[in-house]
Amino acid sequence: MIKNRLIGPFTQLLTMNNIPLKGSLNDNQLEIIPGGGIVVCEGKIVKVGNFDLLGDEFGDRNTIIDYIDSDMVVIPGMIDPHTHLCWAGSRANDYALRLAGKSYLEIAQGGGGIGDTVEKTRVATFADLEASLTGRAKTYLRNGVTTIEVKSGYCLNKEGELKLLEVIGKVNKKLSVDLIPTCLAAHIKPADFHGSQADYLESIVNELLPEIRAKKLANRIDIYIDKGAFTAAEALVYLNRAKNLGFDLVIHGDQFTEGGVAVASELGALSVDHLETMNDQEIKLLAASDVIPIVLPGSSLGLGGRFAPARKLLDAGCSLAIGSDWNPGSAPMGDLLLQTALLGIFEKMTMAESLAGITFRAARALNLTDRGVLSVGMLADMAGFPVADYREIIYHQGSLDPSVVWKRGERQ
Repeated sequence: MIKNRLIGPFTQLLTMNNIPLKGSLNDNQLEIIPGGGIVVCEGKIVKVGNFDLLGDEFGDRNTIIDYIDSDMVVIPGMIDPHTHLCWAGSRANDYALRLAGKSYLEIAQGGGGIGDTVEKTRVATFADLEASLTGRAKTYLRNGVTTIEVKSGYCLNKEGELKLLEVIGKVNKKLSVDLIPTCLAAHIKPADFHGSQADYLESIVNELLPEIRAKKLANRIDIYIDKGAFTAAEALVYLNRAKNLGFDLVIHGDQFTEGGVAVASELGALSVDHLETMNDQEIKLLAASDVIPIVLPGSSLGLGGRFAPARKLLDAGCSLAIGSDWNPGSAPMGDLLLQTALLGIFEKMTMAESLAGITFRAARALNLTDRGVLSVGMLADMAGFPVADYREIIYHQGSLDPSVVWKRGERQ
């Protein structure tokens, strides 16, 4: 017989239930259940409520008790909607050059940047890439991140991009944490491709995407629209082709130059990510669309640049998800909660807005409707923090780690 599992009591159970997808949020909109409990069966939530009452209701129904005997606040498992976790090598030299005054684009033009990581990742073995991705994903799970989007984009040829997506798929199968693969073969045009940028994108469409679809390696396609990468016009052609093949669309946009937001809005992309240089008109365009902005404070910190205008986006009626952009170049930190806390203080975001950006709203940016909220029918993905007040989680600016993480109702 399948057993229920009753988990609790939690000093506070923060459900993130009934939070709107778009717009600014006040902390009093958060549903907080004191002395809360959660009943789980086969990885999904059966009921949420007062722990004692749930014990009375389910105590004689073949139920296992996962008892919490100290102060703990539980929130939905955190979700990182934008990472580049599958890579080889280091870009410490790039970082040193930035500290000495070189810009991101100057370093790339001098042989560093994405191209440097491509060289190192192409020659890395499958086993080495699997081991490094496994280590990073396990670190994130310990930190309470239970769903991680992971991009390819560091091989930039058919064989290599398939290798990266296959590594992501293998690690996803062997770990409890969920990895959501995205094809970013359109990161930049590789140095060894002899043809135009349009020719390179055409080769991806003709040679790579059909094989990704046939092997079911990814359902999401990303492209980098910016100076040194691809133009908006080139991206429109490429993304329309990908959309016709059945892929969901996401866009790196407005990191250094504008243009990505208009493409995302026109094509109905799931998200547009970065947005450090966007203008007020683009904010209005996003507010009128269903595209979810994903802001990446880790990239701003790594490059010493400004944050995306999170406060303006929320006040304009946009949704807002927060990703780490964990990568070897511009965002090597890989700490979603720390970055969220720092973004919040600089952009004057409420606790509710910050927490929504790494739970419910982040899930929707990945087109996932089964997580990010602790309510009936949702995945029992949870992070429990050893405090009595949920505000302590953001207040400690990333230095507070969860004491317990549950994935599909199982302690990790």
